Amino acid sequence: MITIIAAIGKSRELGKDNQLLWLLPNDLKRFKQLTLGHAVIMGRKTFDSLPGILPNRRHIILTTNPNYTNVQAVVAHSIQEALEKAAETDETPYVLGGGEIYKLALPFADRVELTIVESTFEADTFFPNLPADVWQEIFIEHHPADEKHAYAYSFHTFTKK
Repeated sequence: MITIIAAIGKSRELGKDNQLLWLLPNDLKRFKQLTLGHAVIMGRKTFDSLPGILPNRRHIILTTNPNYTNVQAVVAHSIQEALEKAAETDETPYVLGGGEIYKLALPFADRVELTIVESTFEADTFFPNLPADVWQEIFIEHHPADEKHAYAYSFHTFTKK
């Protein structure tokens, strides 16, 4: 089972200038809970935007640069290669982005875990559409803004029909 995981704004915004647009501690906790112990597939720019290696996860970096190497991660040059490398150690890898990687991975995904931030943001990267004839929502959990969360948000799980 291949899962895409992302946090997006109401208009599918992902980020701007390779940075997140919000900080939601509960989203980060959920992200950690879901991905811990799994292979995580991401593009090189997403990997570079991380504060460091995510503990207890096997990192697979997808890049078109044939000369790119990274001693902290496995490098792949196509989504198929990244998924094959993930499958060597994990039957349930997660795809972490960015925008182009989500587009490449969507046809292979079985599940999508989204945090939807209930606001719109200026962005340069967007999450792809989830066509209603392909994806069905099976879970939703709403959370209001509070002292730790500047925006209302909701957790959503989609599976392929």
